[in-house]
Amino acid sequence: MEAEGGARVRNEDVPPQNQDLSFLLPSVATLLSDYGWYLVFVCVGGFLLIQHLRKNRSTNNQSSSVTAESQDPVSVVQRQEALEASRRRMQEEQDARAAEFREKQQRLEEEKRRQKIEMWESMKEGKSYKGNAKVAQNTEEAASTSSLRPKTDKKPLRNSGYNPLTGDGGGTCSFRPGRRGPSAGG
Repeated sequence: MEAEGGARVRNEDVPPQNQDLSFLLPSVATLLSDYGWYLVFVCVGGFLLIQHLRKNRSTNNQSSSVTAESQDPVSVVQRQEALEASRRRMQEEQDARAAEFREKQQRLEEEKRRQKIEMWESMKEGKSYKGNAKVAQNTEEAASTSSLRPKTDKKPLRNSGYNPLTGDGGGTCSFRPGRRGPSAGG
């Protein structure tokens, strides 16, 4: 309704309508009832995709800064020198341990050789060499076992003569094989 001068004139006969969003409620309700689960899955998938892309972008930014730092020749040389020094130090430690092990093995071999010579000499003289060998071995074993693990005085779970198939020592329950031959009945 325009007036003669081109200005709009409000129609007083039509009451003003409420401008809220209640007219959208039925259409949104039908949309959700028809496609609700699809919308939920799409929203969750979109959220996971965005999180994945953010994580990749942050790792790409970090890796690009690392590659920029690795291109610096001074830092590359320093890192290589540090790596070289640590390898050299580890090799020296390994060499020291190997030398110590070789010395220990040589001492043990020398001790065994000396014991064999003593046993041979005592055997030549007609003395018992087994007793000396057992004493020497027992002292070595005692020294080695005491240094490795302490002795435990535990009682055995059952006596050494236990055999479950013999039927003795089992108490009231014992195994008795059935009779051989055809079964009774029939």
